[in-house]
Amino acid sequence: MGVPAFFRWLSRKYPSIIVSCTEEKAKECNGIKIPVDTSKPNPNEVEFDNLYLDMNGIIHPCTHPEDKPAPKNEDEMMVAIFEYIDRLFNIVRPRRLLYMAIDGVAPRAKMNQQRSRRFRASKEGMEGAEEKQRIRQEIMEKGGFLPPEEIKERFDSNCITPGTEFMDNLAKCLRYYIADRLNNDPGWKNLTVILSDASAPGEGEHKIMDYIRRQRAQPNHDPNTHHCLCGADADLIMLGLATHEPNFTIIREEFKPNKPKPCGLCNQFGHETKDCQGLPKEKQGEHDQFADCPPGMEQEFIFIRLCVLKEYLERELTMASLPFTFDVERSIDDWVFMCFFVGNDFLPHLPSLEIREGAIDRLVNIYKNVVHKTGGYLTENGYVNLERVQMIMLAVGEVEDSIFKKRKDDEENFKRRQKEKRKRMKREQHTMLGGQYTPQPLGRGNRSSHQPISNPRHTAYEMRMQDRQNTTPSVSPNTSFTSDGTPSPAGGIKRKTEDSDSEPEPEDNVRLWEAGWKQRYYKNKFDVDINDKKFRRKVVQSYVEGLCWVLRYYYQGCASWKWYYPFHYAPFASDFEGIADMFSDFEKGTKPFRPLEQLMGVFPAASGNFLPLTWRKLMTDPDSSIIDFYPEDFAIDLNGKKYAWQGVALLPFVDERRLRAALAQVYPNLTSEENRRNSLGGDILFVGKHHQLHDFILEQYKSNEKEPVDIPPELCHGIQGKLTLNEYPILPDESVQSPVPLLRDLTQNSSISINFKDPQFQEDFIFKAVVLSGAK
Repeated sequence: MGVPAFFRWLSRKYPSIIVSCTEEKAKECNGIKIPVDTSKPNPNEVEFDNLYLDMNGIIHPCTHPEDKPAPKNEDEMMVAIFEYIDRLFNIVRPRRLLYMAIDGVAPRAKMNQQRSRRFRASKEGMEGAEEKQRIRQEIMEKGGFLPPEEIKERFDSNCITPGTEFMDNLAKCLRYYIADRLNNDPGWKNLTVILSDASAPGEGEHKIMDYIRRQRAQPNHDPNTHHCLCGADADLIMLGLATHEPNFTIIREEFKPNKPKPCGLCNQFGHETKDCQGLPKEKQGEHDQFADCPPGMEQEFIFIRLCVLKEYLERELTMASLPFTFDVERSIDDWVFMCFFVGNDFLPHLPSLEIREGAIDRLVNIYKNVVHKTGGYLTENGYVNLERVQMIMLAVGEVEDSIFKKRKDDEENFKRRQKEKRKRMKREQHTMLGGQYTPQPLGRGNRSSHQPISNPRHTAYEMRMQDRQNTTPSVSPNTSFTSDGTPSPAGGIKRKTEDSDSEPEPEDNVRLWEAGWKQRYYKNKFDVDINDKKFRRKVVQSYVEGLCWVLRYYYQGCASWKWYYPFHYAPFASDFEGIADMFSDFEKGTKPFRPLEQLMGVFPAASGNFLPLTWRKLMTDPDSSIIDFYPEDFAIDLNGKKYAWQGVALLPFVDERRLRAALAQVYPNLTSEENRRNSLGGDILFVGKHHQLHDFILEQYKSNEKEPVDIPPELCHGIQGKLTLNEYPILPDESVQSPVPLLRDLTQNSSISINFKDPQFQEDFIFKAVVLSGAK
């Protein structure tokens, strides 16, 4: 979820929600590794029923880790993913269900964010490779030392998108992995496993939520099911609260700020690639007594207990003398909704609401102050009462001016403190070094203590820094842009002479802290006059639609696969006038894109190698009717932020009708294999031979039953849904071939797989956002 620092804010405000995970480690005996018996009681003193894995949060760190060497090839990546899942399974030890959900084709509202991320990733990857090569050359020319350059193809993380061969192979590997564990791990003995791979449409976490909602609506659902969801995204906390399940825990890696990362050139720690000076001579060869690489620490995990968070929220949201009955569940739903204003994956956050400035606390206080006017809750079962939301927004709008001024004051105070700190450190450094001599590492031997600085690495570094100061910066991540996307004067950098050692300061053309901020904002960001009320209302209308879409997405599922917010920026809170009658409803019966169609919607031309050749040409051919969708370069508006990753990528929005018209010309060129990867799939259910459902499924294959059959809930821990025969099933007494050469084939398989579909409901069915009867 696009809420920077949300988890940090939440964990500081409500510290008791976090508990460290106890992890039992495998033992070694005579050099033989003895795996942990996960069928034994959970060492965390809680027994979980269901474990849900938001797989993309596992795939990314396993394929391109930031804090350790990356896997050498795709096979090693798959093994790393298997080992990561094993660790999570060992900690959580689910007894009923393991649900593995990979991101499939996303709603259009999400595709815009995916497009921005993938264009950025491609641009930053190429720029990073060029910068590394340039610095390497400078260091070597000055006589510095660096490890030999590895000749290997750069892993393009954009391949972690539905429709690519990588994701297709991952699905095959996970099917093998599940079969292997069902056959060989005692902890998996009675487990039901559901795999929703990238061919099944929907974001991973939302496929999980859809499953939970639909099971909750069944008469056989156990209201005291213990759920555990794995993922690092902040929106998982909101989604967990939105289920209203009393026993919901999130497991994620423990966040450790300022975690050291190795330099991309010399592999040493303590500096970034841009500041690399090469390896010192002492670090050459086998006698590397001065190596400063910290040992690789295995990442630890934490539990986030949503039941404790709900207690905190109940205490904070409880209000006396209300004109209506207080309902903690409804008030928590309103809290989830208010968090959307601070940021989410589908809408830009309101300019006046920043998480670091206490925006959520501000919203809660306003919410409690105006509740007597609203006369009720803001939301119900995922539907928004816009008349009441308008009161909240206009109350925020009344203090927008003071918020912007305070933000500027805080920034100036911070800069002043940082400047004083730098001066103090310089004085201390000058005193310590005497301004003449280099410090000597301990154990260096009997070298002269007065050795002058004459290191070619330092020379190269100093020349590079001098070049940067003497050269006018070109368009870069730290460049600000005008409303038409061109670089602002002087590269958008203002720098005072006396503060030349500080970070470049991006120019801010809007100046929200000065009078006339609203006029400048609309002129700079939308290129319209403030008096164009029709346009401003159109922006607010789209944002209101977005709020309704997002809340519905969290509580009921995807209301429209086609809707998206068509602007790069949000309106102001003070613009939310007359919104009560703005929204009607979303178009019914919309369908998701197909996987290869989504790739065309989110990929830059640099990642076109993942697409069929004739499709790829549409991205690069100057005569292509959609060439404008794939700019080679694009502006990044810092929008008041400091770093490029915080800015807004000013990419053109994809016109769906134009895209489909262009693709209609190349669809006939797809091979049968490409057509298979371009088709939408579904979920697969797996069980082992000891599971009560095993023989029931086997009987379906023996009878060659073509029609969907209901799962007998008494055979599957109350899980309900439809089963249909799989075209390429895993069957007992048939070997399962390993897609990873490093791993063995399963020659004595006893597990079985079959297609699974969640219980279906009428399109207008409303899932109730309540605690179920019988819940403890």
